[in-house]
Amino acid sequence: MVNACLYSGGKDSTLSLHKAIALGIPIDLIITMISKSKESYMFHYPNVKYTCLQAEALGIKQVFAHTEGKKEEELKDLERVLKENNVKFLVTGATYSRYQGERINKLAASMGIEHLAPLWHIDPEAELGEIATDFNAIITSVSAEGFDESFLGHRIDEEIIKKLRLLHRKYGINMLFEGGEAESFVLDAPLFKKKIVIKKARTEWNGNRGMYIIEDAVFQDKK
Repeated sequence: MVNACLYSGGKDSTLSLHKAIALGIPIDLIITMISKSKESYMFHYPNVKYTCLQAEALGIKQVFAHTEGKKEEELKDLERVLKENNVKFLVTGATYSRYQGERINKLAASMGIEHLAPLWHIDPEAELGEIATDFNAIITSVSAEGFDESFLGHRIDEEIIKKLRLLHRKYGINMLFEGGEAESFVLDAPLFKKKIVIKKARTEWNGNRGMYIIEDAVFQDKK
C-alpha cells in the first residue's frame, strides 16, 4: 500500500502534504503530472520540472507522469500512474473546484483508493495567511481580469493578499486561484530541508495573461 500526494509544486498541494503529515499520515510518494497543454483543466503547467527540487528538499520519492492535457482524458493518465505505483491513499490540494474534486473522488472510488483533500472548502483568507506566514510561495502565472505583470514572480505575502481581496470584490476571482486565475510555486516550506533559490527566470506577457518561467534554480541551506 502506497500513500501518495498529487503534487504540482504550488501552494495548495504543498500545504495539503504538510497537513496530511501533521495528521500522522506518512507520504511515500509524490506524483507530478507533466501536461503538454497550457490549458490543462486538471494539472499545473509552468515550472513543474522544478518540482524535483521540492521533492528532494522534502526527502520524498517522486515520479513524473506525462499527459497530453486533453479535457477528461487527463484522468486516464492519472489512473495509469496510480495503478503503476499501487497507490491506495491519495492526498490532493483541491480547494473549491468541483470539476477537479468530483473527478478525483470518482476515480479514487472506482480504484478503491482513499482520497483526502485537507483544504477542501478552506477559508481562502486562512489559507493565504498560513502561506504568507510559514511558506515562501511565488505566483508563476496569471490569466484573469484584474491581474497584471507585477504579480508574476511576486511572493504571496500580505501585500498580495490585499490585492487579491480587492480583485475578489471587484471581479469575483477565487482568491485561491481554483478557477485557474493564477498558479504558484513553493520555494520554501516548514518540511523542506533546504530552500530553493531562483538564479535565473524570465516573464512572458501576452495582453492579459502571463507566466513566470524559472530557468535556473539551486538549493540553499536554511539558517
